[in-house]
Amino acid sequence: MSKHTIKSNKLIMLDTETTGLKPQDGHRIIEIGALVVYNREVTDEHYHQYINPMYQVDEEALAVHGLSNEFLSDKPLFERIVDDFIDFVTGAELVIHNAPFDVGFLNHELALCEKNIRLEDICEITDSLEYAKKKHPGAKNNLDALCKRYGIRNEHRTLHGALLDSEILAQVYLAMTGGQTKLNLDNNVHADQQGIQFDLSDLPALKTVTPNDNELQAHQEWLAKYSTDDIQFFTDK
Repeated sequence: MSKHTIKSNKLIMLDTETTGLKPQDGHRIIEIGALVVYNREVTDEHYHQYINPMYQVDEEALAVHGLSNEFLSDKPLFERIVDDFIDFVTGAELVIHNAPFDVGFLNHELALCEKNIRLEDICEITDSLEYAKKKHPGAKNNLDALCKRYGIRNEHRTLHGALLDSEILAQVYLAMTGGQTKLNLDNNVHADQQGIQFDLSDLPALKTVTPNDNELQAHQEWLAKYSTDDIQFFTDK
């Protein structure tokens, strides 16, 4: 059981970049990106920080994110930014793609700073990769594959970046969990996934077609022809 109070309807999409794969081998976090989604609306509220790891970036990791030790040399240490990071995420639900990786690194950094907390003590953690695996079993479920599946453009993602990946994750997660589209029937205004509104008041009224007696009779004969199980099969498809 978490020790925090979750902020209503507030999600934070979070991603990190690191010097390598294993914090137990000395690898460190070099970038944190987090983006707030509130009431299923992507907001401008975000957290973004580069960090000096005081540790050599692996060549394999460098090829993924392009963040060199030279670039990171003048960035703050994690211990200098940890309090701001904690303040930003405390009480929210964090959505992280492959959460054990990022949470493991963040908890390692918290321990090195002698913070007597774990991320799961102050946040609710949702692993969007596990959600995707359950929704699309047997398929590729990395962010690139999910973008292709849900029609989300990500051509600009030539390298991984924590904030960029958080922005992409927001679109993917909203699409996976039902989309961001809203339809207000009271004022005829429709908002798409990017929040762009369209006035539907000029559209023609829906036309109602009433079946005649022959059509009603044909429908009743069709219902009688098939069993309940057969009809259920078709509706389940």
